[in-house]
Amino acid sequence: MATHNVVVPKPMEQSIDDLVNTGRYQNFSEVVRAGIRMLLEHEAAEAARLEALRNATSVGIMQVEAGQYDEIDPINLAAYLENLGRLAGDKA
Repeated sequence: MATHNVVVPKPMEQSIDDLVNTGRYQNFSEVVRAGIRMLLEHEAAEAARLEALRNATSVGIMQVEAGQYDEIDPINLAAYLENLGRLAGDKA
């Protein structure tokens, strides 16, 4: 396993010391590894959300290009969205 030096600001150092002193972690390295695992999980979740957004956008663009959309007058938008909400509730 590679060894790296990590410089952290005093407040973060105090938080790490607190985690070690409470027995939650054995040492500084365990705290840092846990933080990196959480960061990697967060990054993976963000990448998945971004991919889902790209896919949904692509589908939406294809539907618009194919003319598969409803044109709604701004006056009727609230009623249209309310109806969509009811339809989505029926599917759940």
